[in-house]
Amino acid sequence: MINDNKHIDRLKTACVSLFFALMCVSCGGTPQPEQTQLSTTSAAPETPAVTDTLSPSESTFIPDSSNVKLIGRTYSENGILWLAQSASGIEFTFRGTKASVDITGDGSVFGKSDSKARFAVYVNGDRVMDEMVEESLKTYDIYTSDEPADVDVRILKLSECANSSFGIKALNVTSENGISPAPEKELKIEFIGDSITCAYGVDDEVKEHHFSTETEDATKSYAYKTAEKLGADYSLVSFSGHGIISGYTSDKKNTEQLVPTFYEKVSRSYGSASAYYDTNAEWDFDKFVPDYIVINLGTNDDSYVKGIQERKDEFSAAYAEFIGQVRKSNPDSYIICALGVMGDGLYPSVENAVSQYISDTGDNMVSAFRLSVQEVFKNGAAADWHPTEATHEIAAEELSEYIESLMKGKVSEAA
Repeated sequence: MINDNKHIDRLKTACVSLFFALMCVSCGGTPQPEQTQLSTTSAAPETPAVTDTLSPSESTFIPDSSNVKLIGRTYSENGILWLAQSASGIEFTFRGTKASVDITGDGSVFGKSDSKARFAVYVNGDRVMDEMVEESLKTYDIYTSDEPADVDVRILKLSECANSSFGIKALNVTSENGISPAPEKELKIEFIGDSITCAYGVDDEVKEHHFSTETEDATKSYAYKTAEKLGADYSLVSFSGHGIISGYTSDKKNTEQLVPTFYEKVSRSYGSASAYYDTNAEWDFDKFVPDYIVINLGTNDDSYVKGIQERKDEFSAAYAEFIGQVRKSNPDSYIICALGVMGDGLYPSVENAVSQYISDTGDNMVSAFRLSVQEVFKNGAAADWHPTEATHEIAAEELSEYIESLMKGKVSEAA
């Protein structure tokens, strides 16, 4: 009995030891190698959810063709994008909450108020700002929103180049992914002209008033309106008072204001000496290749020609030479030679120039087009008898219809 009891005690001890061993394993005792691998796998962190949006961050951009669409003739120098020509500017898009622009003025900021540069800012197609550049450097807040949104910003110079320019020094944007150039349009048109193309005085419908950049708005000109009607990108090369053989004059020939002299330059500006940017910079014609070019010159020449046949012949010959100059820089463009809004006295001479040019060169991609003379009693007159916006609208209708007819003719010929 004693031996049997000892045997039973040993069995009880063994069972208790086995029980505690099993309990240690189930309660997280020292793991075996296989258990370490499983434990590591089960403890791996969860993959975070993927999101489609980024947190907006503020960045500063120096505008160039990599991040903005350049409109018209612009010029970069020392990190500043200069705008001089009428309706020149930039357009860009972003998704974000805020945007501002740093604008620097030229020498005109120290001059008279009627010669300072005027510009406008558009956000998603709406004009939200219309300003005169009166300081050497100023930051303009142009957009703000509590939540990120898709935004299109366009900055345009409303006044002409002859009196003043301004530069865009930086764009400050709070966005999810920087800024991008607005898309290019398929059709491109260049307009070469004088004060009519600049929309001289269009915001001052008192004909006895005189020139002021404050009353110029190139977006109300027939040129801008024509481009809008045709859904085209554009470039305006225009100078008030300029002509082919003579600028506006009351007496002797004015050879200081001739468009052919400046056509191959980026611009000319009385308000900007070389201390601001190189006003003698040559324009790179590869930057904007127009399908159509509209020349609207002769109004100022008429103040010198005065119906004198010898001067009419001189004008026709010089006009034909200018067509050749334009063709040299734009070998594939169709050239339209228009005249008429402020008088069509020299239109027959324009027709003669076109006929002579075609005869001499065999180049048939040129034609003359007569625009209707303004009806002052019906549509009024702006400063110094310049066309009102209503008259510009009429000219735009006529010109856009003519260009459309040329486009259809090309399609028919190609077919």
